[in-house]
Amino acid sequence: MTNYPEIRAQLELEAQTLRSRLQKITGDLRQEDGALSADFEEQAVELENSEVLSALEDQTHRKLKQIEHTIERIENGNYGVCNSCGDDIALKRLTAIPYTTLCLSCAEEAEKSNA
Repeated sequence: MTNYPEIRAQLELEAQTLRSRLQKITGDLRQEDGALSADFEEQAVELENSEVLSALEDQTHRKLKQIEHTIERIENGNYGVCNSCGDDIALKRLTAIPYTTLCLSCAEEAEKSNA
């Protein structure tokens, strides 16, 4: 069993980047740079931007949770094991998709089932 130090380092760096991004998005959503513009057309654009930022915030939160869960699996020693069949997940797959929970065979089966 390995503790996957390179993958873990990559995930921790990505998590740090996502936390910084969330901090910036949260600040923008709270309009820390100032209130809405007095111009109604400009307000409409600013509100549209807020909707986009909210969607980015949600997406970033989901990705960060996924990464944190993966780091937890590494710490618990169950990283690299397929959640479906229990076989080892190939290192090549883990390197390409570090937060995968399925081996290639099970991922292909799941994809067929969802099609």
